[in-house]
Amino acid sequence: MASDDQILQRCFHEWMAIQEQELNQLLQALNQSGNGGDDLTETTCAQLTEKSINSFQEYIDKRAQLSRLDISGLFSPSWNTALEKSLLWVAGCRPSIYIRLTYALCGSQVEFQLSEIIQGLVRGNLGQISAAQLRMINDLHMKTIKEEEKLSNKLAGLQENIADQPIAIVVKRMSRVGETSGEVDHALDEHESSMANILQEADKMRLSTLKELLSILTPLQGVDFLVASKKLHLCMHEWGKTRDNRHGRT
Repeated sequence: MASDDQILQRCFHEWMAIQEQELNQLLQALNQSGNGGDDLTETTCAQLTEKSINSFQEYIDKRAQLSRLDISGLFSPSWNTALEKSLLWVAGCRPSIYIRLTYALCGSQVEFQLSEIIQGLVRGNLGQISAAQLRMINDLHMKTIKEEEKLSNKLAGLQENIADQPIAIVVKRMSRVGETSGEVDHALDEHESSMANILQEADKMRLSTLKELLSILTPLQGVDFLVASKKLHLCMHEWGKTRDNRHGRT
């Protein structure tokens, strides 16, 4: 029978496999756009964007169920590299990173394709983002940062509760370090339940931010963004494994 950690690991590896599969499909759509299939590609890109959102929804639904098995394992995942763990915010990425990535892609594509843009040879990608879109993205960025701060404060309060009643008082009364008791188990169970609730809030924020961002972008721009974000996710995992090997972590 699989352990809780093995079940959580399997969920993660299945998610990474989906990321690779969807990345390939998105790249095919971008290549089709480059070959002049604009009308078909707009429809295809919209479908692929929706598919990515649905996959993310399924993943966070599964995480919500698994969080009741071992929430501490999700906050400190054995399947992630040390590099990935150092970047985690509430067991995942910060929702605001989606927007930072969008800004970076806009700037790099304008610079790289400036002459083509001037000649009207480039259509649809993030180098062609409009001023109105940028205003909406900026508003989303400000809103997301505020929501992140609220959840960070909630998590900080929960972490500080470990040094409060009843755990602190029980620890003071203990005659032997690490001995268990029904009171401690109950308090830690309550703590883990609260941690699971915070994880679900963070995952919902990640999904809602992604949805709102993609609704601002055109279908082609959405695919452009999703390709970069999935590449970044997959690359960080591979780079992390390389660095773990370099430091003797296997």
